[in-house]
Amino acid sequence: MGRMGGRRHLKALAAPRFWPILRKEYTWTVKPSPGPHPINRCIPLLIIVRDILGYAKTSREARKVIAEGHIRVDGRIRRNYKYPVGLMDVLEIIDTGEAYRMIPVPTKVMTLHPIPRDEASFKLCRIEGKTTVKGGHIQLNLHDGRNHLIRVADPANPVEDRYSTLGTLKLAIPKQEILDYIPLKEGVLAVIIGGRNVGRVGRVLEIRKGIRRFRSIVTLEDINGNKFQTSLDYILPIGFDKPVISLPEGAWQ
Repeated sequence: MGRMGGRRHLKALAAPRFWPILRKEYTWTVKPSPGPHPINRCIPLLIIVRDILGYAKTSREARKVIAEGHIRVDGRIRRNYKYPVGLMDVLEIIDTGEAYRMIPVPTKVMTLHPIPRDEASFKLCRIEGKTTVKGGHIQLNLHDGRNHLIRVADPANPVEDRYSTLGTLKLAIPKQEILDYIPLKEGVLAVIIGGRNVGRVGRVLEIRKGIRRFRSIVTLEDINGNKFQTSLDYILPIGFDKPVISLPEGAWQ
């Protein structure tokens, strides 16, 4: 009988290309645990501590740092060295007070960007889907595996339901309270989270709907006036007049 289920190990050559690891020096690398992000949109906590932040030289040292509880992700201490840190996650170093946000950037696909301490109190989550649950309440399914319940007083007239799919929620962490809502519409600022234009920031000019998300095309304009297009599935709204999160210099200033 053949093997059933996924494999527990990952070879370095098969890892996502944006992971900063030595692919030809070592055969194996750490495989992220199943969790809030898919493997092609996350970086394991061990690789972040060892290869990106440089707080350890070896895998054993990195696992010890993580197990001692020095790292916090989205407001919660994570001791699993395989924990996947993905899009818009907030990572904090408790002892030094440093804070970072995982954001998409050109060519590198995804990286940690330093942010001020006050910005580490919230994160952005894209609404991937909506469902109606028992009692007529609305459940929002977010991109990082979270489910947020919107309680409705009158199911026949759900005035509390003002949220649409592919819009962005600004959530307080770790309490998960909704601080703001950015719908996906013409005129908002958005960042590209996939494809050849990954990491680019622009203002949405036009949304041309097709069959399903990947066939819908969005036209954007960057800060220099250059227009570009991408799939609707790669759009993440991040603000109205200006981004609500810190971005690398030159992205949108």
